[in-house]
Amino acid sequence: MSTEQVLTELASGGVRLAVPLLLASSGELVSERAGVLNLSVEGMMLTGAFAGAAGSYTTGSAAAGVLCALIAGLLFAAVQALLSVTLRADQIVTGITANALALGATTYGARLLFPEGTGDSVAGFDPVAVPLLHELPVLGPALFEQTALGYLAFAVAGALALLLSRRTGPGLMADAIGEDATAADRSGLPVAAVRYAAVLLTGVTAGLAGAQLSLAEVHAFSDNMTGGIGYLAVIAVIAGRWRGGPAIVACLFFGLAQALQFVAPTLGLHLPSPLLVTLPYVIALLAVSGLVGRSRAPSGLTVPFVRGAR
Repeated sequence: MSTEQVLTELASGGVRLAVPLLLASSGELVSERAGVLNLSVEGMMLTGAFAGAAGSYTTGSAAAGVLCALIAGLLFAAVQALLSVTLRADQIVTGITANALALGATTYGARLLFPEGTGDSVAGFDPVAVPLLHELPVLGPALFEQTALGYLAFAVAGALALLLSRRTGPGLMADAIGEDATAADRSGLPVAAVRYAAVLLTGVTAGLAGAQLSLAEVHAFSDNMTGGIGYLAVIAVIAGRWRGGPAIVACLFFGLAQALQFVAPTLGLHLPSPLLVTLPYVIALLAVSGLVGRSRAPSGLTVPFVRGAR
């Protein structure tokens, strides 16, 4: 296999694995900037993956599966928002608990819904090559041989990066609330409404990321198929210093680290398999440890808002 073929395979695998990360982190970035940490992104993705496969299996339509995934992610996020924003529960505890509940519920649901073997063949999306562009060396197949859901993921992430940047009104509003919710409230900003909207947005993007896994990647659902991707999405936001561009780079880097385990033998890297599997998480640990540059989180992140408190 030539060097170009190896690089093409690595780039294609890295981008493919980065797509669900990119989707989930794009919503989580907005939520954290508004002051709400959703460790439950993992559970939202897993629930979206199950709902997507279930909807596709029962209707025979991949599009219906995507709709089911979006609804499931939205409902999951609504519960998270109720706990985090209205009831002011500890965001870390509720997130971890929600993930455990999602894992148990989807595993049980898969046993009930999918007879043995049928969960391995649901209607999904196949790659669609963009004429001419997919023939570009190395990056052509990686970027322009996506499924319709993959192209939608790029569009959603790009739109959120533009519409909610630090130079737009909605982006500045989220930042103001994330830095000092009390001061933002006194200036007339709807703190609770913005935080609810941010968490619900995370549910939508995480649900779509789950659908990407079950309907575009493998056309199936398996127990715990997210395998920690949701946590990596949260880490990508932190590694990206709560900025859109660096967070996208972090997602791509994590995707390449995951893809390396599949192409390492071709590159002549005969490393232990467990090391390659854990490599993305080791890199993620280094990214948030401060060894690659320190950053400051929004001052109001995980801090409940109580009107009148200071």
